[in-house]
Amino acid sequence: MKLIVFAVFVLLHMLGVAQSCEKVWLSGRVNDPFSKSSFFNMLVVNVTTNKAVFGQPDGHFAVYVNENDSIVLSVKGFEKVGFRITGDSTCQYTAFFELNHIGREIDEVVVKPLKTLQQVKEERAALALRETRTITGLEAFQSPITALYQRFSKTEQSKRLVAQMEFKDSQTKVLQELLKLYVVYDVINLSEEEFEDFIHFMSIDLDFLKTATDMELITFIKDKYEHFQLLK
Repeated sequence: MKLIVFAVFVLLHMLGVAQSCEKVWLSGRVNDPFSKSSFFNMLVVNVTTNKAVFGQPDGHFAVYVNENDSIVLSVKGFEKVGFRITGDSTCQYTAFFELNHIGREIDEVVVKPLKTLQQVKEERAALALRETRTITGLEAFQSPITALYQRFSKTEQSKRLVAQMEFKDSQTKVLQELLKLYVVYDVINLSEEEFEDFIHFMSIDLDFLKTATDMELITFIKDKYEHFQLLK
């Protein structure tokens, strides 16, 4: 009888500790049972809070979550894994998963040899940081952004900063033109109002942007788009 009472007391104590957890430390690892894969694009998505963090290339991941949060592990080329958080008596949740490969199905994309696409390709290759020159009169009217940048540079006396700002603006415009084409070709489905957030999310490498083939860019941007949609 005493043993039963003691067991019930311990059980109630453990339940009380578990319920008192404000945060649960989620940690774990994913594994490819068929090969030694690297998981450079693993995303740990908290569906409940609509937040996400990237995992480590070796498959490990760790993040603070709330009790009963719904979590999805998304890894390029593998089936998604979903589970719900139930913290233990130490407010931890440890998870290990063997991932299943999926056949990556990408709708056929026909990149038509339009002049607009060629122009974007040339603009990608031509992206470079440059020094600014002073513009006045009609030129200032035709290029108000450049004129505004130059006025700012006179205040801050930093032509280097002006060049960097113009370069960033040029890079963004090239990406926006590229995204417009991909929307037309049904590669992605974004409104122009979402372009800026998506460009920031991609954090695309400049060298890759300048030198990648059309198909390499399509594959990269489509993959980032799928992850971006998970966070919406």
